[in-house]
Amino acid sequence: MKPKKVPMRMCIGCRTMKPKRELVRLVRDAQDCIRVDFTGKLPGRGAYICRDVACVDKAIKIRAVAHALGQNLTAEQEKSIREALQADE
Repeated sequence: MKPKKVPMRMCIGCRTMKPKRELVRLVRDAQDCIRVDFTGKLPGRGAYICRDVACVDKAIKIRAVAHALGQNLTAEQEKSIREALQADE
C-alpha cells in the first residue's frame, strides 16, 4: 500500500509549510465576518495560520491576514482572533 498523503498548507504569518492539521483556518464568510475555524470546514474564503500567538501578531502586523482574506481587519476582529487562539491552547 502507498503511504497516505499528508496535505500541506503555508502559514500566512511565518510562511512555513506545515501539515494542515497543525494549522488553524481563518475564514471570511458571506457576511464578511472573520472567524477562527478549528474544524477547517466552514464555507468562505480561508487562510491558514499557526496556533502561536506571536505568528498571529506578525501576520496582522504585515497585513497578511487582510491580504489573504481580502478584507481589512478591525481592532475588534484582531482581538477576537487572538482570544480564540489563546483559549485553544
